[in-house]
Amino acid sequence: MVFSSRLLEDAVNEFSRLPGIGKKTALRLVLHLIRQEERNVLQFSDTIARLSREIRFCKRCHNISDADQCNICNNRGRKQQLICVVENLRDVIAIESTQQFNGIYHVLGGIISPLDGIGPEHINIDSLVNRAEKEKTEEIIFALNPNIQGDTTIYYISKKLKPLSVKVTAIARGIAFGGELEYADEMTLARSITNRIAVEHYITAS
Repeated sequence: MVFSSRLLEDAVNEFSRLPGIGKKTALRLVLHLIRQEERNVLQFSDTIARLSREIRFCKRCHNISDADQCNICNNRGRKQQLICVVENLRDVIAIESTQQFNGIYHVLGGIISPLDGIGPEHINIDSLVNRAEKEKTEEIIFALNPNIQGDTTIYYISKKLKPLSVKVTAIARGIAFGGELEYADEMTLARSITNRIAVEHYITAS
């Protein structure tokens, strides 16, 4: 791809660094920005710069936040004793889009995967156990991708939670084994949460 402007080329190169964005798509995005009023472009760039400077992670659940605790954790209208455990931030967004879950979350930041060098010490397991103990949690729902790594993670954490008097469940197998939560349709995901099952039965079924 040949450019008549070094500024244009540099901008396209930066946009093409984003996941799923090739050179042609990057060029379309840059040309779109060029056609916008300067104030709109400055607002766009300022928003991205602020995101990089000011974004934080909730000290309670590890979700993205503007402060020490995220808006979900701070919402007293939600069931504070009901925790949904997810792998990453995208899964929180996927579940929230169903509008069927009124508890709070715990973001592991990954799943146990020995082949990838990811062990229990690399993800947010200890903070989950501490939360369950200190916050008198009533139920923990595992909403992890239905694959070997997800099942291994559920099995490991459920063993860590066993000494505590907390109900441990997992979303139903509405999502095909090997599928990913973020790509599941909202209806299927909502039903999987509503029809959650005890972890013992979940592990046996898998």
